[in-house]
Amino acid sequence: MKNIETKNINITARILGMFVQKKTLIKNEVLSGLTVALALIPESVAFAFVAGVSPILSLQTAVMIGLIAAIFSGRPGMISSSTAAISVVFASLIAMHGLEYLFATVVLMGIIQIGIGVLRLGRFARIIPYSVMLGFLNGLSIVIFLAQWDQFKVNKTVVVNGVEMVEKVWLPMPDLAIMLFFVLVTMAIIHFFPKLTKAVPASLVAIIIMTIVAVVLSNNGYHLRNVQDFAGMEIKGGLPRFHVPQVAISIDMLRIIFPYALVGALVGLTEAVLTLRVIDEMTDTRGRTNKECVAQGIANTVNGFFGGMGGDAMIGQSIINIKSGGRTRLSGIVAAVALLMFIMFGSSLVNAIPLAALVGVMFMVVVGTFKWESLKYGKKVPFQDIVVIVVVSLVTIFADLATAVIIGVVLAALMFAWEKGKVIYVNVENEPQGIKTYKINGSIFFGSVLNFKELFDINNDPDNIIIDFKYAKVMDHSAIEAINSIAERYEALGKEVTLIRLSEECQRLFRNAETITKVKIDTKLGAVPQHPYV
Repeated sequence: MKNIETKNINITARILGMFVQKKTLIKNEVLSGLTVALALIPESVAFAFVAGVSPILSLQTAVMIGLIAAIFSGRPGMISSSTAAISVVFASLIAMHGLEYLFATVVLMGIIQIGIGVLRLGRFARIIPYSVMLGFLNGLSIVIFLAQWDQFKVNKTVVVNGVEMVEKVWLPMPDLAIMLFFVLVTMAIIHFFPKLTKAVPASLVAIIIMTIVAVVLSNNGYHLRNVQDFAGMEIKGGLPRFHVPQVAISIDMLRIIFPYALVGALVGLTEAVLTLRVIDEMTDTRGRTNKECVAQGIANTVNGFFGGMGGDAMIGQSIINIKSGGRTRLSGIVAAVALLMFIMFGSSLVNAIPLAALVGVMFMVVVGTFKWESLKYGKKVPFQDIVVIVVVSLVTIFADLATAVIIGVVLAALMFAWEKGKVIYVNVENEPQGIKTYKINGSIFFGSVLNFKELFDINNDPDNIIIDFKYAKVMDHSAIEAINSIAERYEALGKEVTLIRLSEECQRLFRNAETITKVKIDTKLGAVPQHPYV
């Protein structure tokens, strides 16, 4: 009887523990989502100006993209929204052809992304080296850091040669100093608050405290710059409405939008996949790349039919979400719904959020995103990895993410090929019967063929040459061409070359190229009795 009571108590305790754990999880997800929603507002407004659209369009895009991507995501915890990368891609299209072409392009971009996911092409993201990831994160951190300084500037009308122009100028020194002070206060709150408790995300606490301070200062005659000032207008919003792009479907129309759609799709998926990998590293889990490609595609396709500007995953906001405790789809859904509620019913509160608080939050994201340990690598990692990190960081800063990743992958591959190509050598054995054996060690491919050809002493070799491939691997057509070239040079001198102990895969390469090669392959052990290895 006592054992039964003990067992019942243990079961009850386990159930209560699960309930408390689930309750804590839900609380963390909701609070993380709220933090992300607040942080999305100024960035969405800024992206609108980059693309040349109204702030409300960018905010509604953030809602639609964020909600749909969170529901279908292959990486729970990721945050998607309108982004700077997509804004830059579409800015010239909007300027030349207007919003209707933008909406049609976003729809096509989404369809391309769905196709990439369905065809399972997302797996090629695995070839992105870690050095490229480090360079991307460091470069992105610097880009985020530099982007925040625009919020310390205001528009000023100046007259140049009798023409009025608007230029960005720094805030007056007293206002600039005060704003910097509140940025530092915000960062201090985010840094020290977790030491008191981690029950509430520090970023959310900082935003609430600084908003209260801003309201108090405003009531006492001092105005601290807020979201409304940055937008240049009061943000008012409503529900996104279904809208079919008003464009005539034709070859000419597709010719205009397809390049933008393709570039947008690739840029968006590149940023999404890199964000997925970063979150994988932070959470020690593994997301589903192809499913995320489909999720991004669905989000953009639907968004295009609701008058949106397109978007993708946001690494900065995703890091905020993860660091605030968000781990499931719920945090992304809450962020999207909360953002919608804010722009529909809480516009006055949103407009009152001081820019200093949001800049402070983003500066802390910069501190958390930058891989500081990479500054201490020195001679601890291969020199070529250091080069890749630096190059990718610089390209990310001065160009864009997609270009940086492509250059980084190509550079890393070329450096790998160069280093791998140097690791090839030969053991030579001379037999009294006039046979010379070259026992090749290493991989023969486009990067090593020059070194491979230098291994042979063609003019001074005997009439019978055996090339042993037991410890070698023929990798590509360049290798086949190099081997065939060696055989032809020997043949020109009346000498015979035989290849032995090729792997089945290497033999298959030669069989496929048999019409363009003249090599002799002996696949049977004992074919040359005089040789001790066959």
